[in-house]
Amino acid sequence: MNFLLVNDDGIESRGIRELANTLSQHGNIFVSAPARQQSGKSQSITFTESIEVEPIEYEGAMMAWKVHGTPADCTKIGLQLCALEGHEIDIVFSGINHGSNLGTDTLYSGTVGAAMEAVFQGKRGVAVSVGDHNPIHFDAACDLAAQIVPIVMWMEPTVVLNINVPDLPREDIKGLRYASLGPNFFLDGFVYKEGNTYQLEGHVPDFSHFGEALDVGANSLGYATITPLKPDHTDHELLAKMADWDLVL
Repeated sequence: MNFLLVNDDGIESRGIRELANTLSQHGNIFVSAPARQQSGKSQSITFTESIEVEPIEYEGAMMAWKVHGTPADCTKIGLQLCALEGHEIDIVFSGINHGSNLGTDTLYSGTVGAAMEAVFQGKRGVAVSVGDHNPIHFDAACDLAAQIVPIVMWMEPTVVLNINVPDLPREDIKGLRYASLGPNFFLDGFVYKEGNTYQLEGHVPDFSHFGEALDVGANSLGYATITPLKPDHTDHELLAKMADWDLVL
């Protein structure tokens, strides 16, 4: 089995190394990750300029590339380069991200965007995150990633599984919940600094009142979550009603 590992924190981040170490016990590892931090890039790709791609040595990987581009660029070029070398990728894993990717903020996430790009390319995609920007505990997230491999292989490549695990010792995590997306995870805004510059700042409120059915609530309560995400944003219920709209062109 062949796994392509991508992320948005950069190829030197601990999370992707922890994931590579775990998944190397279950298949062949290929890595295509950004040269620098690319959080918040969503599924953006590089159109107007060329990107540099450096082949590098990476512990536990058959092949690896440092990509001077976005997370989605990493998925696209990684899949292409693997195919050129005769390696067909079974699952694209994005992460392990340093910080949660929950609620509607998943639309901003480079981690989720890189996994969604895999689906756009006809591949299975999984996003994995640990809930702290300086995480310590990766073992539970790595274990979930390994456990989910046979399940993902059974699924059609039309959905991204978004895994979020609290940054807690395994024994302190209450369990696992399959949850829907909640509201925005961060409450943020641009704060004026000086010289006509603004910096995005914010905080994560307590979402525990949302309960265990929403990802933000379940994580606040100490549960890991898995949320299936589809690329189709169409409101199909409204679309069915639009036939009654009296519009003429």
